[in-house]
Formats: sequence, structure tokens, C-alpha cells
Amino acid sequence: MHIYGTLGPACAAADILEQMLCAGMTGVRLNLSHVTLTQAEPQLAALREAAERCGKPVELLIDMQGPELRVGVLDAPLPLAAGARVPLDALALPPQVRAVLTPGQALLLDDGKLLLTVKDADTAEVLRGGTLQSRKSVALPGCEVSLPPLTESDRLNLAAARTFGVTGVMQPFVRSAEDLRAVRAAMDAAGGEDIRLFAKIENQQGLEQLPALIDAADEIVIARGDLGNAMPLWELPGAQKRIAAQCREKGRPFMVVTQMLSSMEISPVPTRAEVSDIFNAVLDGAASVMVTGETAVGRYPVEVIRYLINTVHAAQAYLTAQNS
Repeated sequence: MHIYGTLGPACAAADILEQMLCAGMTGVRLNLSHVTLTQAEPQLAALREAAERCGKPVELLIDMQGPELRVGVLDAPLPLAAGARVPLDALALPPQVRAVLTPGQALLLDDGKLLLTVKDADTAEVLRGGTLQSRKSVALPGCEVSLPPLTESDRLNLAAARTFGVTGVMQPFVRSAEDLRAVRAAMDAAGGEDIRLFAKIENQQGLEQLPALIDAADEIVIARGDLGNAMPLWELPGAQKRIAAQCREKGRPFMVVTQMLSSMEISPVPTRAEVSDIFNAVLDGAASVMVTGETAVGRYPVEVIRYLINTVHAAQAYLTAQNS
């Protein structure tokens, strides 16, 4: 089973990455919504050094920008107090988002941590507050925004993928098999025919097109952050179960990701619910599990991987005992 962490400032040093790899991490994700492959070269050099020290290969997955909506660069973190009215201009929303906003439209920011509702052409009211940081995700429940599957930055990163040792490309917000064919064509044109293509299921379109996506991708990613914004949160576990079942039926590997050990961004131990979540993902047949902010910016990246690995191993032992 593949165990992935996410590269970031919390695990940028070679010695920390070495501990994570030696603990059992098999690969890392690099989020290209914030950097390019070239800009991430210091982190990638540290990863290569760590892999050499540990004496094991490591997979490198790049998570593309794709048709994903994010706020722009803010002058400073923006506090948003519940009940306050905020100018839409202050949120640095993409022009494609501003063009479709109408009164009553919900705005989910930072994987749904922040919730606003549009009041008029210029303002929104904060319903669920917090602090907005630059480049955080934007979701518009019930509203579709048309964007191409690849940005210019994505194309440049794909052209450099082989040079940087990329083994997998994660395409976000996949809407159709045509999205995946466009990404695959760009990968092949850059000499990346042997690089695996991961389809992230993050919206209703992806759910509706899942059978075609399973055929067009090398692995399906159940990306629960934005998928949980696309439906009432209590319906998300059922959606995860249905995706897993369809992947098993077609023999397509799948990954489970998002908030698997979220509490460990600030705590040295996880919650019981989190380890149960990982355990059940293995029982459902996941080929891969991944943590994101837990290792990218959390306080305990090495401990995160140890808990992830040990829980996966416990689930695998349980399955072996059940089948013997």
C-alpha cells in the first residue's frame, strides 16, 4: 500500500524527510497551486538526499492547479468575523468567480472552513468566520464556473515533470474523461508516457462521470475536502463508499485523502475517529492513503507518518486474520 505525505515547510529538511521515509512513507505530494517545480527544487533536493540516506525509492506526485478556484495573493491574512460584512474586493476572488456571483450565493473558502453569503454586487456576509490566507480554495455550491483543464503553469510543470523525477500527476476537479485525455496528451508530449495519472473526485460532475473517469485514469482519488463542499457533509461518507465500490468493481486502485489526521497539525496524537477513518479506508480496499497539511505545515510530521503507517498495518493484519 502506498503511504503519501505532502511536502511543505514543516518537512522541508532532509533529516525530517529521512525519518518519514524510514518510518514507511513511500511517496510525497507537491502542491503546485502554490509553487512551481523549479521553485520547489530545494525541497526536492532534500527529498532526494533523504531517499538516498534511507536507501529506498520515493514517489513524487504533483498536484496540478487545473480548473481549481483559489483566492489571489492578499496583502496580509484577512480576519473574517462571523456576522460581519466584507467587501468582495477584499477577498481577492478570481474574475471568473466575480462574474457569476449573485445575491444569496454561498462562498466556501479554505476547504469550507469559512462560509460567506453574497448580499449584493459588492459585499458578502460572514456566516462562519476565521482568518483567510492567500491562495486558499474557493467553492460555489450549486454554481459551475467554466475553466480549461490545464493552466499555463500546469503545462510548464508537465513539460518539466520527467526532469524532476515526477512519477504521478494528480488532476484536480476532474469533470469528464476529456479533461483526463487533455492532461494525458500534455504528459505524453513532454515524454511522460510512463507517469501515472490520478483523477481527483472533488465535485458533482466528477461523481456523475465516475465510470468514464475510472477507465481513463490510473488511479482515482477520493478528495474529501472539496467533495465535502459539493454536498451536505453528512452525505460525504456515503459518496466515499460508492466511489470505493465502483473502483473495486472495475479493478481500479483508489486513494483516500483529506483530514485523515487533521488534529495532528497541532496535537502529537490523533483522535480515535481519525485512526478509525484510516482503518476503514484500508478495509474498503484503498490502494493509497495521503496526508496533506499534517506533514506540510503541522507540528509533528514524523509522528503523523508513524500513526498513519501503524494504523494501515493494523488494518492489514485485521484483514489477514479475517481471511485466514
